Amino acid sequence: MKLFKILVSTITSVLLFANVALAEKWDMALAYGAGNFHSANAAEFAKNVTEKSGGKLTIVTHPGGSLFKGGEIFRAVRTGQAQIGERFMSALGKEDPLLEVDSQPFLATSYDDAMKLYKASKPEIVKGLDAKGLVFLYAVPWPAQGLYSKKAINSVADLKGLKFRAYNSATIRIAELTGMAPTKIEAAEISQAFSTGAVESMITSPTTGKNSKIWENGVGYFYDIAAWFPKNMVIVNKEAWNKLDSATQKLIMKEAEIAERKGWDLSKKGNVADKKALSDAGMKVGKVNSALEKHFQKVGATMADEWKAKAGARGASVLAAYK
Repeated sequence: MKLFKILVSTITSVLLFANVALAEKWDMALAYGAGNFHSANAAEFAKNVTEKSGGKLTIVTHPGGSLFKGGEIFRAVRTGQAQIGERFMSALGKEDPLLEVDSQPFLATSYDDAMKLYKASKPEIVKGLDAKGLVFLYAVPWPAQGLYSKKAINSVADLKGLKFRAYNSATIRIAELTGMAPTKIEAAEISQAFSTGAVESMITSPTTGKNSKIWENGVGYFYDIAAWFPKNMVIVNKEAWNKLDSATQKLIMKEAEIAERKGWDLSKKGNVADKKALSDAGMKVGKVNSALEKHFQKVGATMADEWKAKAGARGASVLAAYK
């Protein structure tokens, strides 16, 4: 009987060890604060995967750049320092021009067009990430990008020399083509940049302006130019992915689809509610005049031609599929 108990105890210990060995823990790097809808959506995705995996995988989220700052996340996931992370796609144009397609000005100016562009570009984007050792899970757009300014902008001349916050090559190029002076600043540093006078204008979503309480830093104008709908994407290190069994991989992909659908819905709601929040805080929310609108469209056409040349055959195939 004593021998039997020892045998049972040994088998139990082996099984417990096997379960522990099979269990995986992923750290998820998020650039934006916990209250941001992208981070909240990612946290729910992580919670659902953790609970439904039966102990096989635990995903721990680290919002607000607490694990890695926004500009570090792509490299961290690619090198395995973080198993999973979310990154603003068009900030990665040097990695792959296709990742900038959603930030080409006035290419997609509605959610329907943004979804069409996403579907047209996704196969090439997934292929490009796979070649870099990454697994693509899902992508969610920010609300339509508008122009913020400390002063009223009534003419092209008002843009000249304006200190402009840039966050990717597209926004840097917009500044160059309009005569503004760009400075590259991540979202987490926006309030400080405006409060110190490092910048006095930017193009970003109403959500970013609301979350940073931009009106507290002397920014009084938001021009709803609906320039583009840039996306955040969630990616996984391929080596970490390959350690999972097929059932867990399928679960993650299923939850990723759910997170993507929910994220798009949250973005649409924010596109309305967050502009109202800016207005309620005392900011002047409106459109640019026709002369400025034509100027921005001309800039967009120039940038589209430049992007096509840079993106080559892959970019041409994506645009053909989109059109």
